[in-house]
Amino acid sequence: MSKLRLLTLLTFCTCLFSTTYAQKEAVTYDGEFGLTLGMAHYFGDLNTRASFNRPKPALGAFFRKQFGNYVALRAAVHYARVGYSDIYSKNEFQKRRNLSFNSDIWEFGLMGDFNFFKFVPGEPGYQFTPYVTLGLGVFSYDPYAYLNSTKYFLRPLGTEGQGSTTYPDRKPYNTLAMCFPIGMGIKYNINRNLNFSLEVTYRYTSTDYLDDVSSTYAGPAPFPPLPNGQPSAAYLLQDRSYETGIPIGTEGTQRGFSGQKDSYIIFEAGIAFTLTSYHCPSAK
Repeated sequence: MSKLRLLTLLTFCTCLFSTTYAQKEAVTYDGEFGLTLGMAHYFGDLNTRASFNRPKPALGAFFRKQFGNYVALRAAVHYARVGYSDIYSKNEFQKRRNLSFNSDIWEFGLMGDFNFFKFVPGEPGYQFTPYVTLGLGVFSYDPYAYLNSTKYFLRPLGTEGQGSTTYPDRKPYNTLAMCFPIGMGIKYNINRNLNFSLEVTYRYTSTDYLDDVSSTYAGPAPFPPLPNGQPSAAYLLQDRSYETGIPIGTEGTQRGFSGQKDSYIIFEAGIAFTLTSYHCPSAK
């Protein structure tokens, strides 16, 4: 091979390598969008010992915008069902109280994610990281219970005298509340286009009525009988201790603990698709 041909071949190979490397460097990891599936659980006046024995389904979707290799901002929506019953408690008062609820939660949140390790999809050695997350969100809830197989939403019933002339200072609670998520997780890059994650995030909330229980029994005055003389659904649902023995819900006695807000937690696994952009490499 002549020196001229050898020089031409070497020049071509060098240019090809340089162009390929430049193109590789020009691909930037911008973020990801994904779906999650998991379990949710409630903590509050009906679950005072933080038992995790009645998880319910949770679903989510998110978009994460990446800023460098360590910090990201995430927008997420979640649906979760939570619920509990006094029958699961080991506390004798709660067993006698005999209250229960379920609620569907719809949540929107903004969260900051902070990686422990450099995370670059498709790059060997940078495909795994633990991370912490915290943020701010808003969610809707509307607790309900069943009486004789009939579903009743509890807020309109004013089970603690809310909205009644007997207790003018007790206003109906809002079905919108704030939540303050804080959690941690792990993320693994399966390939350049796909990531897998596991996350557990605890939500502090601004409400004590996620379970429709907060303060004291209102007594019978706010719940007059029906025209036929039968007790109303509101009366039967505000104090269900009659199902376990002598009723305990006399006016002013403790029904819940208003000094601590309710909360919930979500465990979830996620699959996300990476978002990349290509920047034309510099000619220099």
